[in-house]
Amino acid sequence: MGIFSNFFSFTQELAIDLGTANTVIISGGEIVVNEPSVVALDRHTEKMIAVGSEAKQMYEKTNDKIRVIRPLRDGVIADFNAAEQMLRGLIKMVHRGKRLFSPSLRMVVGVPSGSTEVELRAVRDSAEHAGGRDVFLLFEPMAAAIGVGINVTEPQGNMIVDIGGGTTEIAVISLGGIVSNNSIKMAGDDFTADIQEYMSRQHNVRVSERMAERIKINVGAALTDLGENAPEDYIVNGPNKITAMPMKVPVCYQEIAHCLEKSIARIEQAVINALENTPPELYADIVKNGIWLTGGGALLRGLDKRLTDKINIPFHVAEDPLLCVARGTGIALKNVDKFNFLKR
Repeated sequence: MGIFSNFFSFTQELAIDLGTANTVIISGGEIVVNEPSVVALDRHTEKMIAVGSEAKQMYEKTNDKIRVIRPLRDGVIADFNAAEQMLRGLIKMVHRGKRLFSPSLRMVVGVPSGSTEVELRAVRDSAEHAGGRDVFLLFEPMAAAIGVGINVTEPQGNMIVDIGGGTTEIAVISLGGIVSNNSIKMAGDDFTADIQEYMSRQHNVRVSERMAERIKINVGAALTDLGENAPEDYIVNGPNKITAMPMKVPVCYQEIAHCLEKSIARIEQAVINALENTPPELYADIVKNGIWLTGGGALLRGLDKRLTDKINIPFHVAEDPLLCVARGTGIALKNVDKFNFLKR
């Protein structure tokens, strides 16, 4: 310990929520990076041109010299080189203007609970190549539960439904471990794709992935009746898919709720399947405590009410659901001996 303490100032601890849509990095208990998981590379040299928000501004707007990549798909690394470069770029943001040297990095990274050994290895390798000396992996539902404020080490059943960009992670947690889990590749990106397809089919207008995302944020809903909480119609500008003439289309939340119906129903069924595999004693705890919704998908208007009505268990939207996994990895980083990390 004495030797370690001499070098402690040269070690920096980072908690990373490496998400399909956004990557959040926490250092010293503070969120120091919260950026889109996007990187722009030179097509010829493969060198990084931009990362995060700057790269996202280029998304779907590039020429033949630049390629803009989202390195993660369905919650896992789809492009190893791009993921490594993105991580390096985002970690540099943490150090920007602060240090004359690069410290040794100790990291906890959140990973989907349905990850294969190959996918886990890809995350670990990317983190190590980006400068990580000690890399710990923690399943995202566990991190989300910790971030919500649940005491996961108690002999008490709690259920988390973490709806991210690429995956929906459903887990029952007790005594510091995951008792049962269900991970499905149905989440925010699928909602966005549903909206793109719907706008093309129903309104004959072509919309980009970014425009579909804006529609989701402004009028996305899981119920066709939101009462007083109903958002105003959102005006979409885009080309007619046949004539290419400009169109201006008002979109209401009810039609988006209809267009997302099948995808939300899949998440409902996945929650029901997870409950079927839950031991009776823990099931009773879950009925009493309710189920927590985290991740960007938890912000879909009316989703908590719809799930509560369907499953007859109260669903609660976590405070700041987008940051629960990141906050949980940050807490876990300070208590490495207390939680069950994935072994090498």
